[in-house]
Amino acid sequence: MRKVKDYYFKKAKKDKYPARSIYKLEEVQQKYHFLHPGDSILDLGCHPGSWSLYASEVVGKKGIVVGVDLQETTGTARPEGAEIHWLCQDIMEPELIIRVRKFRPAFKVLISDLAPKTTGSRWADHQQSLQLVRRTLALAEILLYDHGHYICKIFQGEDFPDFVQEVKDRFETVKVVKPKSSRTESREVFVLGMGYRKPMDTV
Repeated sequence: MRKVKDYYFKKAKKDKYPARSIYKLEEVQQKYHFLHPGDSILDLGCHPGSWSLYASEVVGKKGIVVGVDLQETTGTARPEGAEIHWLCQDIMEPELIIRVRKFRPAFKVLISDLAPKTTGSRWADHQQSLQLVRRTLALAEILLYDHGHYICKIFQGEDFPDFVQEVKDRFETVKVVKPKSSRTESREVFVLGMGYRKPMDTV
């Protein structure tokens, strides 16, 4: 585990990303190609900014990235990347929807690497993770375009299958992914939903 951590940590420094988490998103993208040039991306829990920076590079100059986190996040997109707008905002607050819609009325992809502060209790950590991901899924229902895509991190636990089913109820294709760059002993996995089926009466 230590060797894996050191490899991705050093690689992130070399590639000028603020965190090793970038390689989790990159691996899923290389396999499923759910980010495309020109896409609008909403990144929830963006700090310290690696996912937003990577998404900016993939979607390019014609795209846009809005990164949201409770912590102030800064970072400049690479010259070839889309503009990134950083928001310091609680995703649980209704005001978030108003603020992000100042940039786009809806988004093609919602990405989230959000995780709760761990307590040492597997059950408590799983429940807190569920609360976060269910909020991101609710925001996806509001802010995604029809046929949009969604990816979130979640800690596995007894209610994990129920959440996966909730995603399956809303998306045409759902994949559960454990990237190689995730620590082997970690209970984190990523749920990818592709092809959002937006209800006809949803604005």
